[in-house]
Amino acid sequence: MSLVEITSPAFDVDFDIAYATSNNFTGKPVYSRPACYLHADGAERLGRAIALAAQLGLRFKIFDAFRPSEAQWVLWNHTPDPEFLADPKRGSPHSMGAAVDLTLIDATGAELDMGTAFDAFTPLSHHGVLGIPADAQRNRAILLGIMTAADWDFYRNEWWHYQLFNARAKYPVLGNGAVQPSMMPA
Repeated sequence: MSLVEITSPAFDVDFDIAYATSNNFTGKPVYSRPACYLHADGAERLGRAIALAAQLGLRFKIFDAFRPSEAQWVLWNHTPDPEFLADPKRGSPHSMGAAVDLTLIDATGAELDMGTAFDAFTPLSHHGVLGIPADAQRNRAILLGIMTAADWDFYRNEWWHYQLFNARAKYPVLGNGAVQPSMMPA
């Protein structure tokens, strides 16, 4: 199985691959390079979501997609919180190329207010939470509507996380060797 690299201009999205920087919950880079890959099924559905968002004058900023299983272990070893991270023994849809973390941006490239930051491990990150401003609730609902209309499933604890339906039954867990050049430090 090969992964599809998500790049511009083939995919009209912006990138802020958080785990290639220190701007993530670990405080240090996990990946050796910023990269965005999805299983072909995910790439096709991302294309649908991009077209739907464009009809509303919106685009996406992607924070993460394929995450080598080695990276999942790094994250889990740092913060073993099953409310927000998949136990690598079970396998993460990210490590299957079957998940994407993203937000909506406007025509200027500004992120829409979602009430919390990406990877805010707090109950305020849950879908349907009422403790955030009405505009942020509306923006989350727009994101949810676009992604579900494009045939993505959502994870109830993270407004930014979408995955392919039944990923664990359909796709294998992949390691760093699935992409070249490597995403993980030597």
